[in-house]
Amino acid sequence: MKESYYSLGLMSGTSMDGVDASIIKTDGKTRYSAILDKYYEYPIGIYNNLLKLRAKIKTSKDLKKYDKQIKLAEKEITIFHAKSVKKILRETKVKVDFVGFHGQTIFHNVKEKISKQLGDGKLLSKLIKKTVVYNFRKNDLANNGEGAPLAPVFHKLLVTKYKIKTPLTILNIGGIANITSINKKYELISSEDIGPGNCLIDRWIRFKSNKKYDKNGLIAKSGNINKFILNRSLDNFYNSKLNKKKSYDINDFDIYFAKKLSLKDGAATLTEFTADICSKKLINGNVYVSGGGRKNNFLIRSIEKKISSNISLIDKKGIDGDYIESQAFAYLAIRSYLKLPISFPKTTGCKKPCTGGVIVKNF
Repeated sequence: MKESYYSLGLMSGTSMDGVDASIIKTDGKTRYSAILDKYYEYPIGIYNNLLKLRAKIKTSKDLKKYDKQIKLAEKEITIFHAKSVKKILRETKVKVDFVGFHGQTIFHNVKEKISKQLGDGKLLSKLIKKTVVYNFRKNDLANNGEGAPLAPVFHKLLVTKYKIKTPLTILNIGGIANITSINKKYELISSEDIGPGNCLIDRWIRFKSNKKYDKNGLIAKSGNINKFILNRSLDNFYNSKLNKKKSYDINDFDIYFAKKLSLKDGAATLTEFTADICSKKLINGNVYVSGGGRKNNFLIRSIEKKISSNISLIDKKGIDGDYIESQAFAYLAIRSYLKLPISFPKTTGCKKPCTGGVIVKNF
C-alpha cells in the first residue's frame, strides 16, 4: 500500500454553474498538499437544463416521473466532467490515482434515506480511464446519518495543517450554509447544515432579473429590508420542524414570502433572513468563511453585525475558499479507498463512524 496518493476531486455545488476540480496529494490521514485547482463553467444549455430539472424534483416520486430526463442530464454532465478531468490532467505531470466524483445534487430527503446526485461513476471511469469514487452519501444514510455535511473531516485536516488558532467555526456558504466547529484540542466537536446560504438570494435574483446572482451583495445593499415580512418569516422558520433538521435540501426553502417586493427590497430582505439564520449557530470562537457565498460582502457584513465572534475569510489563512469542497472530495475518495471513516455521529448523526463512496474501475 502506498504512503500517499494523488487524488482529483470534482465538485458541482447547488449554484449549478460549473465544476470545481482539485488535485491533491494525501495519505488520507494527516498528510496533505494542494497541487492544482481549476474551475470549468457549464455551457448555458447545461446550466438552464439543470435549473429546470431540479425545480421539477419536489418529491422522491418525481425522481421516477422524470427518470428519462434525469438520465439524459446525468449523461450530459458526466461527459462534461470527463472533459474537465482531461483538461486539468493535461496541465500536470502527476499521475492521479483516484477521482472523487461528487456529482450534481438534485434531491435530498433524509426521512426517505435518499440523496440523489447526478453523475454516472461507471461512465466517468470508462471515459477518463481512472478509478472513480462516487455516491459518497449512500452509506451514511444507511447508517442513520443525514448524508451531510461530509467535508468536516477535511476541515479538521486544514485547521491542523495550517495551525489555525482554535476554538473556531468554519462557515461554508454554498447554496446551503453549513458549519464545522473545532475545539482547543483540535477535536472535531460538531457539524451541521444550518440553513440557506446562497440559495434564496440566487433564486430571487434569477426570478426578478436576468442575472445569476447578487454580485458582492450590491443589489441587496441598495434595497430596504421589509421588517414585517422578515420578522414573520423568521418566526415561521424558528417555530417550525425545519429549524430542527441537521441537513437541508435547497427545496426546503422558498422565496414565496418576498414575491411582492421589488428586486432590491426582496434581495435585502432575503439576505437579512439568511444572515439571521446563519448567525444563530456561530458561537464557538473565531469564524472563518469559505464557499462562494463568502464573496457576497453585504451578506458577510450582515452576519458580522449579529455575532460577537471575529469573522474573516478563510483565504486569509492561505487557503483558497473556492476549492475546499473539491479538495475535500479528493480527500474523501482516498479515505473511502482505505476504508477510513468519512462521516461521524457528531457530523452527520450516523450511528457510528462510517466510510463511504462507491469505488469503480471501468476500463
